[in-house]
Amino acid sequence: MSVCVIGAGLSGLAAGYALRGRGIEFVCLERAADVGGIWRMPGAGEAGPAYRALHLNSAKQLTGYADFPMAAELPLYPRHSDVAAYLRSFAEWAGLLPHIELGTEVVSVRQGADGVWSVTSRDAQGGEAVRRFDQVIVASGHHSEPALPDPLPPGAGSFGGRILHSMDYLDGAEFAGQRVVVVGLGASGVDIAADLSRHAERTVISVRRGLHIVPKQLYGMSVDLIAEASWFTEKPFEEQRRFVEEALLVARGRLSDYGLPEPDHPIFSSAVTISDEILSRIRHGAVVPKPAVAALDGDRVCFADGTSVEADAIVYCTGFRMAFPFLPAGSPTAGPQGPVELYRRIVAPDRPGLLFLGLIRPVGSITRLVEAQARWVARIVDGEVALPGADVMRKEIDGYLGGIATRYGLSAGTSVQVDVGSYLRELREA
Repeated sequence: MSVCVIGAGLSGLAAGYALRGRGIEFVCLERAADVGGIWRMPGAGEAGPAYRALHLNSAKQLTGYADFPMAAELPLYPRHSDVAAYLRSFAEWAGLLPHIELGTEVVSVRQGADGVWSVTSRDAQGGEAVRRFDQVIVASGHHSEPALPDPLPPGAGSFGGRILHSMDYLDGAEFAGQRVVVVGLGASGVDIAADLSRHAERTVISVRRGLHIVPKQLYGMSVDLIAEASWFTEKPFEEQRRFVEEALLVARGRLSDYGLPEPDHPIFSSAVTISDEILSRIRHGAVVPKPAVAALDGDRVCFADGTSVEADAIVYCTGFRMAFPFLPAGSPTAGPQGPVELYRRIVAPDRPGLLFLGLIRPVGSITRLVEAQARWVARIVDGEVALPGADVMRKEIDGYLGGIATRYGLSAGTSVQVDVGSYLRELREA
């Protein structure tokens, strides 16, 4: 069978390694100038969902591929350039580079009446090519389109400073001496606020809703190592929740003590924010928490509690919309921001031959999950695994999304949430 892999980041390389291990021919199309996905962007000076202060939030033992561990001399949480170099080394070691076409953007993926997929790509010189494949594996990530508030706060047109999204943020040094408001308490929000606080005259973080902030380590262990440890995964879910809640009270106390809103939900019922820095920067006065932005007025940012600050820039760290513009209308991820509907979070039930890797969101490292996905996909392509009928797959999807709705509430973002231990078991037993 002929296979097209879209993207040569962590997920695309995992797919290539699993396919090559079974002797399956494939080509991997990557629009950037090198492999590595978001991890190479800051070093290349490119705008994207990464920035020069970016480090791993997950331990290197679990972030590196199982058959090609990260070097012992690297720190537990390497910086972006180390991860990019590691991914390049993996591609070389695994013999994947001859299969990868760099500087090649996928423009269109369409399925013909015969079930074969036509992939239209454009090279760096603008030349287009159309090739036919039996299987298409989408591994291009889901940090695609910046999501800004719509509409922006009242008075946005009068604001004299810069309004930008985290997608446009590269380095805090660009804001030296400025007054900056960061909007959002997710991963990019806390990272960017901490980075800015070392350069800006004043850094404010605006928080609409409380989120659980989890340090990278609890009891001296990386949290993703805890998440995969058998002594933790074998606990009932409510017991896991109590364990983490008690550990967080010991490690950092209540978030309201830092001037942040307490979460309105128990842990593991929404995404968590991993950060060792933001609470320390708040305690040191380097970052000042404020509630939601209510309005903009000239050079002032007005907050929901009636206070305001002067600002030279506002950085919206308000997430991303999943976008796969090359896919046909009606694909499980191509429409409005409804839930992603994939069998085992991988297979499009009504689009035979269309598979997704890495379109998941765990608490902790994604690598082991992506490797398990890649091995299962390679077994499907090789004919070792026979997929059930579309009706059976849709029933599994409905059951999964029903559980998500009960635990998180249903949206595009929550529909890709997975628990590490149970999802790994699911793929191993499939």
